[in-house]
Order: sequence, then C-alpha cells, then structure tokens
Amino acid sequence: MNRKELDPDSSPQASFGARLRSSREERGWTQDELAERMGYSSQHVSAIETARKPPTLLLARRADVALASGETFERAYRKVRNSGLLEGFPQFIGHEAEAAEIRLYEVGVIPGLLQTPEYAAIIAESTVKRGAITNDQAQERIALVAERQAALTRTPPPLVFAVLDESCLRRPMGQPDVIKAQLDRLIEFAELPNTVLQVAPFSMGERRPLSLPITVLTLPDRSLVSYAESAQRGHLERDSTYVLPLLTAYHQLQAEAPSQAESVAMINELRKGTP
Repeated sequence: MNRKELDPDSSPQASFGARLRSSREERGWTQDELAERMGYSSQHVSAIETARKPPTLLLARRADVALASGETFERAYRKVRNSGLLEGFPQFIGHEAEAAEIRLYEVGVIPGLLQTPEYAAIIAESTVKRGAITNDQAQERIALVAERQAALTRTPPPLVFAVLDESCLRRPMGQPDVIKAQLDRLIEFAELPNTVLQVAPFSMGERRPLSLPITVLTLPDRSLVSYAESAQRGHLERDSTYVLPLLTAYHQLQAEAPSQAESVAMINELRKGTP
C-alpha cells in the first residue's frame, strides 16, 4: 500500500489529517474500522488523512467521539476553517463573542458586524480575484460575518459603539442597490437599544484623534483588549498600558464626532442620492 506522508506544519489541513492518522494508528485501527465508527467511507477517511479533502465540523465532532479525544479535532477543525484569516483574528473574534462592550472605529469599509451579506460577499469575492484566498475561504469569511453578528443577539447583548469614517459610506462597493441596502442596515443598527452609531466626517480634519481602524473590547471581567490590523497580520493587545490610551482616544473621537441623530441624518441624505 502506498502511504502518503504529510508535513503537519505545512497547513492546518495537513495537521488535521496527520493527527487523525496518528490517533487511529495509536489504537491499531484500520481506516475501515475508523470509518465505520465515524459513519463515513474508508475512502473519505483516507482523503482527510492525506489532506485531499478538508474536514467538516461534523466530521471533526465524530472523530472526537470515535477517538474519545474530547474536543481535540473540533479545535483542529477551527484552525483549518480560519486558515484564510489574518493572524490574530480568530483569537479576537473569540473575545468579541463574549465582550460586554465593543467599541470600533473603521476607515474605508463597513465593519463586519454591520455588513449586509451582499456587502460581505463583494469584499470576499474581490479578495479571491486578487488571488489572496480561495473560493472556499471566501465562503467561510462570509459565513463568519453572519456568525459574528448572530453572537450579538445573546442575552444580555453587548453594548456596541461604532464610529465610521465618512469614507466607509462614500466608497463604491458593487452595484448601487448593494450600497442602498447597506445604508439601510446602518440605520437599522442605530435603532437598536444596545448600539450607538456615529459618523466621523471629513470635516473633522485634525480634530480626529484616531487615523487607523481600531477595536477595543471590554470583557465580562472589565479587562480591556484591543485589536488592530496591518496588511498582513492582526495584533491583539491585552496590556492595559497600551490599551488604555486607545480607549481615551476613542472617547475623544466620540466627543468630537456628530451625534447619532446627526449621523443617521447624514446616512439618510446619502441614501436618497443613491440610484
């Protein structure tokens, strides 16, 4: 029998396959025996072990049950799934899902928590066209946007403060109906009882204390975490020495920006001008 050797460090998918194979062999099972316990064909198990097919969440959970491995394979699956995301971002969204307060400032693009599915799809598809991610990774990114938004409906919901640079609203993105629906989504967001939406207009000029996108989370224990991205990686910061000045700058940004009512009025005016 030909045996394909994998480098577990070459990719999260290869790591998952190598882990599945080694766990199976430790128990002295054949692929047929593991496949029967998991409810899959031996050919499917072989494809997973050799990284010819990516694992699914269901397969990972069945592997954990069959191999009595706790959540080992489910955790490994999430690394596979998040392989198309910037470094640091999977850890950030874990904190975001439990945060008591979320403060975000964005430039140039509507942030994920406020995106419509169509807007999210355009961003993901454009990244595929540039060759930065695969089609499968694009679909995972779109699904992740929906999951992040769904997490905001938990009880009690987090307080969400969003300040958008005016460029977020004026940047063309797909067809006009996509932008119109996105502006509608922003107005709906502003009407929620646990949100505050403000637009930082170009006219703020030098009074703008932040120039780059930033998110600051207040966790349930009241500790602070910030997240920012460069072109190639994300950075999660937990040291209050660095996070507190960002929080101060964010408060200054909110104080200088127009109120939510004024911001919503601006969005409505832009919406009227959208074909």
